[in-house]
Amino acid sequence: MQISELEARTGVGRHALRYYERLGLLGDVHRNGSNYREYPESLVGDVELVRRMQSLGFSLAEIRQVLDGLRTRDIDCVDGARLLAEKRARVEEQIGGLREVSRILAREQKRLEDNAIRHGKRLE
Repeated sequence: MQISELEARTGVGRHALRYYERLGLLGDVHRNGSNYREYPESLVGDVELVRRMQSLGFSLAEIRQVLDGLRTRDIDCVDGARLLAEKRARVEEQIGGLREVSRILAREQKRLEDNAIRHGKRLE
């Protein structure tokens, strides 16, 4: 498929896709006889994985390490497990922070609602 189709199927812009390609995140991309890049079907899943991993705080270098390991089936299990454990700990830390923010927002919402009621305002 050409870049326009990969862009449409993943929702990732062509500039980001080309950046990923330069960093080696997309593996080897071949060119056809007209010198257009031909992106394999498997890259749809790879691009989605890159986006998910980025949203979890993985750096592009870490993502490349994981993708390279998956492609070659040669990831060092100890290093891979350590990397994922570190990321998981960061995600758990973020979840804890989000829960605290949620508690603060709920408490403030309740205070404002109670104040509105005391002043005879209708809540909608």
